[in-house]
Amino acid sequence: MSTNNNDILVEVQDLKVYFPVAVGSLIKRKIGDIKAVDGVSFSVKRGETLGLVGESGSGKTTTGNALLQLDRPTGGKIFFEGQDITGVGQKEIRKLRRRMQIIFQDPFSSLDPRMKVSDIIGEPLIIHNMAGSRSEYRDQTADLLKVVGLDPSMGDRYPHEFSGGQRQRIGVARALAVKPSFIVCDEPVSALDVSIQAQIINLLEDLQEKFNLTYLFIAHDLAVVRHISDRIAVMYLGELVEIASRMDLYHNPMHPYTRALLSAVPIANPTVESKREHIILKGEVPSPLFPPKGCHFHPRCESSLEICSKEPPQKKEIAPGHSVTCHLY
Repeated sequence: MSTNNNDILVEVQDLKVYFPVAVGSLIKRKIGDIKAVDGVSFSVKRGETLGLVGESGSGKTTTGNALLQLDRPTGGKIFFEGQDITGVGQKEIRKLRRRMQIIFQDPFSSLDPRMKVSDIIGEPLIIHNMAGSRSEYRDQTADLLKVVGLDPSMGDRYPHEFSGGQRQRIGVARALAVKPSFIVCDEPVSALDVSIQAQIINLLEDLQEKFNLTYLFIAHDLAVVRHISDRIAVMYLGELVEIASRMDLYHNPMHPYTRALLSAVPIANPTVESKREHIILKGEVPSPLFPPKGCHFHPRCESSLEICSKEPPQKKEIAPGHSVTCHLY
């Protein structure tokens, strides 16, 4: 059963997303599963931003896709507004699309180059029958362009006529078109210049306050996540290793992997930067097809114990709202 707490908008319980791997040209033989997401649990409160961070291949994007049913879960449960949406059919998924949207990572490939911007933004309005007339449709697309800081006259242009930051604003406008309550932001600024990143982050924060939006903000850059997130969850090889408030995570990181990620974030003060410890992780991220036994992080961890290679650690609450999955605690 999902929690009865009305403050919770999205709740994930033991989510698993596996992709089968088969070999053979004529007769396919399954040799295993890529465990992209393997037993992840968390919740997102109404109006908050939960940052989801980790290296490439950790399962962040697959987790976001599973919440939107773009990747169907292999196991576990997903609750949205108290309703179990894990195994819903296509008809129900289409209804959910009005309340759950996504902003894609790449503003260059996520917009149809053959469509005018007003039609890209307005397409969700047509799909969900949210524009009663042609004039109402034009008014709504113009308003959406204004909301994201673009001139409505730009609606007649094509995506290639815009810069990367402007294209991402168009992607934001498209997500807002159906008035959702929850948006998955899948690395929305990673393909942009640093100066433009700040503009998009500020835009997302303004829109959140204006429309009472709830975000799952996926990123690999902890410096970006720090500015926008209320709480931060850290993923490694399909598993959640630590989750805490923004301040707790940055001031008191508990998991060795979290500490390594934070040590890679540069500090503007050169004196402090030169004196602090930089943790260099050994080896590469293991394959999710053949993850290590026990704790998945133990082959790269300088603090690993004998038990780490034998038994998977259990999630422990170190402080209120601060949980870590590690044998060291």
